Amino acid sequence: MTHTNPDPEPERSTGLEPGGGVPPGETPPGESSMSEAGPWEGNNPPKGWAMAPLTVILVLVALVAAGFLGYALVLML
Repeated sequence: MTHTNPDPEPERSTGLEPGGGVPPGETPPGESSMSEAGPWEGNNPPKGWAMAPLTVILVLVALVAAGFLGYALVLML
Protein backbone atom coordinates (compact mmCIF):
# COMPACT_ATOMS: atom_id res chain seq x y z
CA MET A 1 0.00 0.00 0.00
CA THR A 2 1.42 3.34 -0.94
CA HIS A 3 0.99 6.42 1.14
CA THR A 4 0.69 9.87 -0.34
CA ASN A 5 1.13 12.99 1.71
CA PRO A 6 -2.24 14.83 1.89
CA ASP A 7 -0.54 18.13 2.82
CA PRO A 8 -0.53 20.62 -0.06
CA GLU A 9 2.69 21.93 -1.53
CA PRO A 10 2.56 25.68 -0.84
CA GLU A 11 4.40 26.65 -4.01
CA ARG A 12 1.91 24.71 -6.23
CA SER A 13 -1.38 25.23 -4.32
CA THR A 14 -3.71 28.14 -4.93
CA GLY A 15 -5.53 29.92 -2.14
CA LEU A 16 -2.85 29.46 0.53
CA GLU A 17 -1.33 32.28 2.49
CA PRO A 18 2.33 32.29 3.47
CA GLY A 19 2.78 29.71 6.21
CA GLY A 20 0.08 27.42 4.81
CA GLY A 21 -3.00 29.18 6.18
CA VAL A 22 -6.29 29.43 4.32
CA PRO A 23 -7.65 32.95 3.74
CA PRO A 24 -11.28 33.76 4.63
CA GLY A 25 -13.65 32.64 1.90
CA GLU A 26 -11.49 29.75 0.73
CA THR A 27 -12.49 26.18 1.46
CA PRO A 28 -9.81 23.71 2.55
CA PRO A 29 -9.81 20.24 0.96
CA GLY A 30 -12.41 17.90 2.41
CA GLU A 31 -11.68 14.44 3.79
CA SER A 32 -13.08 12.68 0.76
CA SER A 33 -10.64 14.50 -1.50
CA MET A 34 -7.60 13.23 0.41
CA SER A 35 -6.26 9.75 -0.14
CA GLU A 36 -6.37 7.38 2.82
CA ALA A 37 -8.68 9.61 4.85
CA GLY A 38 -10.38 7.91 7.79
CA PRO A 39 -9.59 4.77 9.77
CA TRP A 40 -8.63 1.46 8.20
CA GLU A 41 -11.68 -0.84 8.20
CA GLY A 42 -10.14 -4.18 7.40
CA ASN A 43 -11.30 -5.97 10.54
CA ASN A 44 -15.07 -5.39 10.51
CA PRO A 45 -17.29 -8.33 11.42
CA PRO A 46 -19.69 -9.58 8.73
CA LYS A 47 -23.18 -8.15 8.72
CA GLY A 48 -26.14 -10.27 9.71
CA TRP A 49 -26.72 -13.09 12.13
CA ALA A 50 -24.88 -16.39 12.06
CA MET A 51 -27.01 -19.49 11.62
CA ALA A 52 -26.30 -21.08 15.03
CA PRO A 53 -27.48 -18.17 17.25
CA LEU A 54 -30.48 -17.57 15.00
CA THR A 55 -31.45 -21.26 15.19
CA VAL A 56 -31.14 -21.29 18.99
CA ILE A 57 -33.33 -18.18 19.29
CA LEU A 58 -35.98 -19.62 16.96
CA VAL A 59 -36.06 -22.92 18.90
CA LEU A 60 -36.47 -21.04 22.20
CA VAL A 61 -39.30 -18.94 20.75
CA ALA A 62 -41.01 -22.11 19.47
CA LEU A 63 -40.70 -23.76 22.91
CA VAL A 64 -42.16 -20.72 24.70
CA ALA A 65 -45.03 -20.55 22.18
CA ALA A 66 -45.72 -24.27 22.63
CA GLY A 67 -45.72 -23.79 26.42
CA PHE A 68 -48.27 -20.97 26.21
CA LEU A 69 -50.43 -23.04 23.84
CA GLY A 70 -50.29 -26.02 26.20
CA TYR A 71 -51.15 -23.83 29.18
CA ALA A 72 -54.13 -22.37 27.29
CA LEU A 73 -55.35 -25.86 26.40
CA VAL A 74 -55.09 -27.01 30.02
CA LEU A 75 -57.10 -23.98 31.18
CA MET A 76 -59.87 -24.66 28.64
CA LEU A 77 -60.31 -28.32 29.70
